Amino acid sequence: QVQLVESGGGLVQAGGSLRLSCAASGRTFSSYVMGWFRQAPGKEREFVAHIKWRGSGTYYADSVKGRFTISRDNAKNTVYLQMNSLKPEDTAVYYCAASRTLYSGSSYYTVSGSYDDWGQGTQVTVSS
Repeated sequence: QVQLVESGGGLVQAGGSLRLSCAASGRTFSSYVMGWFRQAPGKEREFVAHIKWRGSGTYYADSVKGRFTISRDNAKNTVYLQMNSLKPEDTAVYYCAASRTLYSGSSYYTVSGSYDDWGQGTQVTVSS
């Protein structure tokens, strides 16, 4: 099992930036893909981005492509989500997740059920 703790959320004006962090502890060697999801009030949880833990492959939802960047620091067991050009519709609770399934293609990791461990979430609010 992997323990995940997100941080970095907050209130920002439209057009601004935030950087989310996800610190992983525990059996991190078993985590293969790390992902970010978000959930707005009254909506289902949706995929944002994912990154291979041992490689550099990344994948983004169309709604954030070109604005968000996922990265990782293996020495710190931390995954980041740099969010630029934020929009009010980006307002949500953002969750970090870890999948222990051996890499099965980009599409597999866009589904929340493909992840084994989740953080508690961090609130991002973008004002217009």
